Amino acid sequence: MKKIFSILLILTLTSCSSVGKFGTGVDITFDPRTIGMQIDDTIMQKNLSARLALSDKKYFLSIQSEVLDGRIFLSGKVDNAEEKIKITKMAWETKGVRSVKNAITIKGQSNFKNTAKDILITSQLRTALILNKKTKARNYTLETINQNIYIFGIAMDRDEKQQVINEASKIYDVKEIYPSIYLATELSRNKL
Repeated sequence: MKKIFSILLILTLTSCSSVGKFGTGVDITFDPRTIGMQIDDTIMQKNLSARLALSDKKYFLSIQSEVLDGRIFLSGKVDNAEEKIKITKMAWETKGVRSVKNAITIKGQSNFKNTAKDILITSQLRTALILNKKTKARNYTLETINQNIYIFGIAMDRDEKQQVINEASKIYDVKEIYPSIYLATELSRNKL
């Protein structure tokens, strides 16, 4: 009975996501993770999102989380450094977490001009990944904050990982690139 309830809960939670995607934003047609891994990551993501929303309702819209093989990637904006630390701590307290990458910014640290640049950088990289036949653009979450690009996703091989980093490095005005790109062979449950 407990298993049936868990499966129904997962299906309910994931039915709100886009068609063709499962939980973490990685397109399932290219996702090398097992269904079990995808479910584990989805549960972690939904658990963290619920705890953040219960902590403070504003986090429901202001904080985004992605989970890939137990690795949590946080983005969004908060009012002060204490909130950023609090959210990071909550992410680390999530059952099954392996690492936390925090790209949350503090409001007031960027202006309209910087925000426009960030949007342009993200869209340029997304377009470059779509046009590059050696990359699967759907397997990556991109976030640009103060001209720093954060890339989170799964590469099928080392060549694809390098292609993604190369495309990011070609974009004008980029200060730093923070890749959290995992090879399909590096996923924990694939290592037996």
